[in-house]
Amino acid sequence: VFGKDITLLLILNNLASDRKTVKVDMSASTVLYTRRAVTEILKATTSVDLGSKQGKHIRLKIPYSYYGKYLTTDKRIQVTALCEVLHRHGLKLLVEKTIILEDTNIIIKMPRRVVVNKAVTLEISYANPLPEPVSRCVLLVTLMNQQVKIHLARLAPRERSKIYFEFTPRKSGPLQLQVDFSCDKFSHVKGFVTIAVAPA
Repeated sequence: VFGKDITLLLILNNLASDRKTVKVDMSASTVLYTRRAVTEILKATTSVDLGSKQGKHIRLKIPYSYYGKYLTTDKRIQVTALCEVLHRHGLKLLVEKTIILEDTNIIIKMPRRVVVNKAVTLEISYANPLPEPVSRCVLLVTLMNQQVKIHLARLAPRERSKIYFEFTPRKSGPLQLQVDFSCDKFSHVKGFVTIAVAPA
């Protein structure tokens, strides 16, 4: 989840009966959705001795403080591990994983029944998932081809807050509400609901 430390586990298994030493070069970079690297955020090297038919785990931790300020709006991190079996004529294996960090910031609550020409009040809850305060918070609400920009108070670390938004639907059928939350430390955290508007 965006704003939290990331822990990964690399599992190495020696399927042969002879002992092996494996050198592991690990790196992590923030990337765009095209997989183009933006910033390298972690580099580590370790070596592991594997006995006959033995397996071992290597734990890799990426703290939020390493990736937070380098993350793009795609919220993707590419992790690679190049495993080289020493004294085996350079036998190598590359393992790659792309992590897409999830947002759990926006929660939209609405009445069970929404009717044409009757005012509706929605509850929009938003949060700061980071271990540090955020300011310049803005909520952009898009509904019925109109946008409303709402400036919000700063949020303390891990704080959740909410606002109430009122509107009156003018026709029956599905209506989509989109919410876009931005602040000084991250941007474009989105949430949306489809509202079924009943005839009067």
